[in-house]
Amino acid sequence: MQLADRRRLMSVGLREVVRRCYRRTARLRLVLSPFAAQVPDRLLVAPTDLRAIDPFVAEEIAEGRFPLAGFSLDTEGASPFAVELPSKAFAERLHSFAWLRHMRAQRTEVACARTRTIVASWIMLHGRRTRGIAWEPNVVAERVIAWLSHSTVVLQGAEAGFYRRFMKSLSFQVRYLRRIVRGLPMDETRLRIRIALAMASVSMPTRNAYIRREGGRLDRELERQILPDGAHVSRSPRAVLDLLLDLLPLRQTYINLGHDVPPKLIPTIDRMYPALRFFRHQDGDLALFNGATSTPASELMSVLRYDETGGKPFKSLPHGNYQRLAANGVTIIVDTGKPLSPDLSHRAHAGCLSFEMSSARHRFIVNCGAPKFAGRDYHRLARSTAAHSTVTLNETSSSRFLRSHFCGASILASANPGEVERSEDQHGADWLRAVHDGYLREFGYLHEREIGLSSTGSKIKGHDRLFAPEGGRVPDGRAVAEARFHIHPTISLSRQDQESVLMVAPDGEAWHFSAPGLAIAIEQDIFFADASGLRQSQQIVIPFSAPELAEIRWMLKRME
Repeated sequence: MQLADRRRLMSVGLREVVRRCYRRTARLRLVLSPFAAQVPDRLLVAPTDLRAIDPFVAEEIAEGRFPLAGFSLDTEGASPFAVELPSKAFAERLHSFAWLRHMRAQRTEVACARTRTIVASWIMLHGRRTRGIAWEPNVVAERVIAWLSHSTVVLQGAEAGFYRRFMKSLSFQVRYLRRIVRGLPMDETRLRIRIALAMASVSMPTRNAYIRREGGRLDRELERQILPDGAHVSRSPRAVLDLLLDLLPLRQTYINLGHDVPPKLIPTIDRMYPALRFFRHQDGDLALFNGATSTPASELMSVLRYDETGGKPFKSLPHGNYQRLAANGVTIIVDTGKPLSPDLSHRAHAGCLSFEMSSARHRFIVNCGAPKFAGRDYHRLARSTAAHSTVTLNETSSSRFLRSHFCGASILASANPGEVERSEDQHGADWLRAVHDGYLREFGYLHEREIGLSSTGSKIKGHDRLFAPEGGRVPDGRAVAEARFHIHPTISLSRQDQESVLMVAPDGEAWHFSAPGLAIAIEQDIFFADASGLRQSQQIVIPFSAPELAEIRWMLKRME
C-alpha cells in the first residue's frame, strides 16, 4: 500500500473513531438525562406517506407472517422481535416499521389491535436499549417517520396506557436522533434524520421556537446535501426519489398546520425535480448508478404528480457529474464523476464513464444496479467496474475499495474524471467525450470514451481508447481490456455474425449492435436491480488488448 493510500486509510479510520465515540457518549447522556416530564400527551397530525401499500403484506402480517427483504418469516404467533431473523436486511426492514404503511389496507379493529401488539412488543424488548440494528441511525429515522405517518393505524382504538407508552417511546427516539445527528457523516441518513426531527416537531405539541429551530437545521442540511443542479451528494438517482418521498409530506404538513415552511424547503424540492427527470429512462424507471436499484412505478408517479416545475430534462448535471443525450425517444445517460468524499462512497460504484441507453418504452443497455436484499458478496460484485457498461482493464475495477468491517466499504481511491466535452458535428449529432485515470497508477493507461447520438435518434456511435498521457511512464506489459454492454433482462439477443448482434424488445423495438473488425462475445450476466431479486441476463463483451489494439469503435443502429 502506497503512502497516499495509508494516509487516506488513517483519515477514514480516525473519522470513524470520532463518530463512534460521539454516538456512545450521546447514548450515555440520553439515558442519564431526565425524560418523563417531556413526553407530549398526544399527536397533532399524521403526515401522509406517498409510498405504495400492498394489501397482501397486510394480510400476511395479520396472520403472523412477515414478507420483508426477500424472506417470509412465520413467527407462529410469537413477537417477530423475539425470534431469530433471517438476515440483516430483514432486521433493518422489520425494526424500521416501514411496513406499517401496508397496514392501512386493513383498518379493522382486529388488524389495528394486531399492529399495536407488535409495536408494544418492540417497545418492551428494544425501547430503551439503544444498541443493535434497531438503533442504527437510519433505522431509527425511518421508524420515527413511520410511527408518525401511520399513528392513526397504531392508535386506533388504543387504551390510554398504550397511548402513553407509545408517546413516551416516540419522544425518546426523537431525543436520541437529536443527540446523535451531529456525529454522523454528511450523507442521506443524516438528512433523513433532519427530516424526521422536523416532522416530529410539527406533529407533536411543542413551542413555535422549537419548530423554527428544527426547520432551520433542516434548511442547512438541505443546502449541504442537495447540489445546485438538484442531485444528491451521494450521486445516487434513487436518493433523489427517496428524499422527495419524505420531503413532500413534510412540506404539506407545515402548510396544513399553518406553520411557516422552512425557507429552503420548497426551492430545494423544485430543484430536485429536474434532477429526477434527468435520471428517468424511456420506460419510466430510473438509471442504475451508484447504489440505485429498481424503482416501484407507483412511488415514482406519486412523486411526479406533485411536480410543478415542468420542462424537459437537462442535458447535464454539472455538479452531480452526469451527462444526458436524447433525441426522438432515445436516451443515453453517462456517469462522468466520482464520489464527492470518502464518507459519501460507502454505496458508490466504480462505474466512471459507464452509460445506459433506452429507446421507446424499453431499456436496452444498463448497468447491473444494486441488489436490494442480497448478501455482502453480491453488493461487492455489483459495485465493481465489471458490473457496469464501460471498459475494464485486467479484470480490475477503476476505483479501489476499502474492505474494512470497522470503517465500512468506502472507496479508498476513485477514478478521477477529466474535463467533459460536448459538441455537435456537421450532421447535428450530439457528441460527448470524457476521460478518467482509474487505470493510470497501476497500468499506465487513461480511458477515453466518446459517444455520439444522431439528431434523428436512429444511430449511436461509440469510441473507447486506452492511451498513456504525454510525459507519463510507458506502460509495461500487455493490458487485457474488455468493453462490456450489460443488456436489460427483457431484451433478447441474437447473433448476426461475428461482428454484430441484434437486440430485440418484447414489442419488437430492435437495435443492431456492431463493432466492425472485432469479435463480439455474448456472455451470461446477472441483473441485480430487478424488483423480484437477482435475475439472469446477458451482456455483450468486446475484448481487446493494449498496446496492440488500444482503441475500438462500436455502433448501434435502430432497425425499422
